[in-house]
Amino acid sequence: MDADVIIIGAGAAGMMCGAIAGQNGKSVIILDHAERAGEKIRISGGGRCNFTNLHCGPDNFISQNPHFAKSALSRYTQYDFIELVERYGIAWHEKTKGQLFCDGRSQEIIDMLLAECKAAGNEVRLGTEVFGVEKMGDGFVVTTPTQTLATSALVVACGGPSIPKMGATGFGYKIAEQFGLDVVTPEPALVPLTFTDQLKDPIAALSGVSVDTIVSNDAASFDEAMLFTHRGLSGPAILQISSYWNSGEAITIDMSPGRDTLAELKKAKAETPKLSPEKWLASHLPARLAAHLAAQFTYQRLADMPDRELANLALQVSAWHVRPAGTEGYRKAEVTRGGVNTDELSSKTMEAKSVPGLYFIGEVVDVTGHLGGHNFQWAWASGFACGRSL
Repeated sequence: MDADVIIIGAGAAGMMCGAIAGQNGKSVIILDHAERAGEKIRISGGGRCNFTNLHCGPDNFISQNPHFAKSALSRYTQYDFIELVERYGIAWHEKTKGQLFCDGRSQEIIDMLLAECKAAGNEVRLGTEVFGVEKMGDGFVVTTPTQTLATSALVVACGGPSIPKMGATGFGYKIAEQFGLDVVTPEPALVPLTFTDQLKDPIAALSGVSVDTIVSNDAASFDEAMLFTHRGLSGPAILQISSYWNSGEAITIDMSPGRDTLAELKKAKAETPKLSPEKWLASHLPARLAAHLAAQFTYQRLADMPDRELANLALQVSAWHVRPAGTEGYRKAEVTRGGVNTDELSSKTMEAKSVPGLYFIGEVVDVTGHLGGHNFQWAWASGFACGRSL
């Protein structure tokens, strides 16, 4: 054997797995076709890496088996990763909702993981494409442009197809299918939503406007900011709901969370009847958004608006029911929903039940986290669980 373990993918999960396996005395080779390790780490969090979340738990993940992630997440928690970060002297801060970011640049996290891999004796080979893998006796053979490598254990940690400009592909799914494993249909997740031209054109004038919202559908609800774009909607609330959204479904947007908009409009009509709808809206919403909503009504004064029109205006503000046309796709998706079916894997070791020695970790698995550091925590936890078992 050329190594006890070969890991395909030098990302968050792959490097964590390699470091832990090396600490356990295993010889490890990590292969990645990219010229630099941890590319998704590098660009995450606006270049500061939202590396975990203080509130991370199983409820922050989507999977056909909602219990699958519990084992790994409980054995390597957000506090374990924080301890590693602090051991390397990396300064960090909490932003909102438990999201932790580096004070400096994301490269600090990459350098830390590479240092862990080096200390554990890992060999990291970048710019090395994997052409294919095969089962050979009790191990596997991995073919690269320059050589064929033999290993006892093969770990697939090459993520999903989100952000293809960084070289992301669905190669991990092909390996799973090659060995007869089921793959839950991959789809873009944590991704902006788009509108049809009929709705996109008038909304485009609001591009850049941000507003606090509660965005919901039948499956989930998120209380975060929303951003209007030239093509539709983005911002944390929209990215979150996109992971629960399916084509053809509608979403409901409350742009006055925690307020009774209709009651406030009726009170304003009684107390300040000469106030225009636009001015009233502008006292609660960004000016451009207020003007857009008011333009849908012909009334110049609240006094002139019958109660049914006040109710219609309130619905536009607090219960906007809209049916997106689609998403921005993998090019703008932060992660991929779906992946290797968790029924095929051991939740304790991440090993394929039907193929001894074959493991899948990180984004390639059907475990998708919410926005805010949860997907990185899954990478650390699944990589740790796998590395410990090798």
